Amino acid sequence: MNAPVRQRFDDMDPAQQAGILCNDPRFQRFAASRCGMQGEQFSASAAAQYLRDCCQIDSRKQLTTSEAAQQKFQILRTEFDAWTGKIATPR
Repeated sequence: MNAPVRQRFDDMDPAQQAGILCNDPRFQRFAASRCGMQGEQFSASAAAQYLRDCCQIDSRKQLTTSEAAQQKFQILRTEFDAWTGKIATPR
């Protein structure tokens, strides 16, 4: 039997990535800290609202159709990756 091949996160469309991020406890802590709530953690729905606010969208689906929203989402992802230490913090 062949196991299903998992799609890489970077190969997913932005709406899928956003859904995964909003359910990630690290992103939930990141979103809370960015809202001035150091040491706190948002729920998945609060993290999703934070993401929508940052990307200036009404629905994560808009990340697949709006180039401006995609650019804002990419910036948010970069900031999150720097916050987690996945990449170096931009100077």
